[in-house]
Amino acid sequence: MGGTWAGVRERVLALRKAPRWWAVFGADYPDHGHNFELLPVLTEEQLEAVERRFGAELPQEYRTFLLEVGAGGAGPEYGLFPIEPPGPDTPPASGHCALPFRPGLTAELEDHECAEPTRADRPDADDDAFAAVYATWDARHDELLDALTEGTLCIGHQGCGYYSLLVVTGPLSGTMWDDVRAVGEGVVPVELIRRTGHVSFAEWYLNWLDHAERRAWDGTTEPPPRLQFTSGRTTSGG
Repeated sequence: MGGTWAGVRERVLALRKAPRWWAVFGADYPDHGHNFELLPVLTEEQLEAVERRFGAELPQEYRTFLLEVGAGGAGPEYGLFPIEPPGPDTPPASGHCALPFRPGLTAELEDHECAEPTRADRPDADDDAFAAVYATWDARHDELLDALTEGTLCIGHQGCGYYSLLVVTGPLSGTMWDDVRAVGEGVVPVELIRRTGHVSFAEWYLNWLDHAERRAWDGTTEPPPRLQFTSGRTTSGG
């Protein structure tokens, strides 16, 4: 193995023995932490089967990651979702990620939300007429929300309803975007400190790894008490 991912799997797995591994966000969670573990890599045959199911060829950097580093596991935030070769009982994919990616839809959604019908705008409309107008607006709102992630593959969870998306189709294929629909902000490009322009999958992943290594290997202090969440309060416990 050489090129972009040379030594990356070994670097990630080595973090399990780092003195401050627990200081890296997303690693030390009993239920959903990645614990710096990586799934086995895919074979070329398995990867081609995955792409046939999705109906689209995956971006090159992500393809080689799956072939050389791992098919999921440790990564930014809570890690990367697993990519599993389809079996005989695997249901067909929706085709969502093979559709054209349209980055301008977030702005269109914002404009649409600003035009939400209100009673004040239609004081003379009867209840049935207003309900029909609102239903039309609401249906279009749902269409736009769903269409925002067309042409992308959801590859990771950031917590609080945020997700990491890899663009699969079109001129922006291979770039990383944040799905922040949970807070009404649509789908927006990933940004890195001291970096301008769109961020590729490799840049995104290696940036995380560099930061993780600096945190995990910096000093030998003991971890703080694990946080416990009870009835909306944050307490410390052993």
